[in-house]
Amino acid sequence: MKLVQLIEKVEHARENFLNACSGITREQANYKISPDEWSITDIAEHIVRAEWGGVSGIWNAIDGFLHNEPAWSGENINQGLSIETIVERTWQPHQPAPEPARPQWGGPLEFWLICLKNCKITLAETARKMEGLDPEQIIYPHPISGPLHVYQRMEFLRYHMERHQRQIEKIKAHLAR
Repeated sequence: MKLVQLIEKVEHARENFLNACSGITREQANYKISPDEWSITDIAEHIVRAEWGGVSGIWNAIDGFLHNEPAWSGENINQGLSIETIVERTWQPHQPAPEPARPQWGGPLEFWLICLKNCKITLAETARKMEGLDPEQIIYPHPISGPLHVYQRMEFLRYHMERHQRQIEKIKAHLAR
């Protein structure tokens, strides 16, 4: 699958995620089913921080590749695997998020949704930066799943938003009781 098609899937997942967050009051946005679970605002901040981290890593990997200083080297144990298979193999049940991607700053849900919308610009520029490069040669490791090339990173962005959208739907269903 081509990079542009994968980015289109990411953008579709982004729109669905944003739609799942629309029409939510401040109280609903900050509601937690239990003290150890995230609120919708926490989830939105996490999604933004995770995307920034992953895409920043891609840019670091591109820069390293172009200057013969790869961001990662070694056997790519995830080569040829779908992101679903990689996550199934590498994540534990209720896998905690890596520290840099955890909600830390707080703030209103609206802020994080605007940030998430703006990630679209960065992703489009990433595709432009990748022109003429082989996405399977640009590898940046995920802190839990290990080495992921650009195609797998795009799959991860889609998968990750879909996964957390399901959490949002769970919170909304709990609130509707």
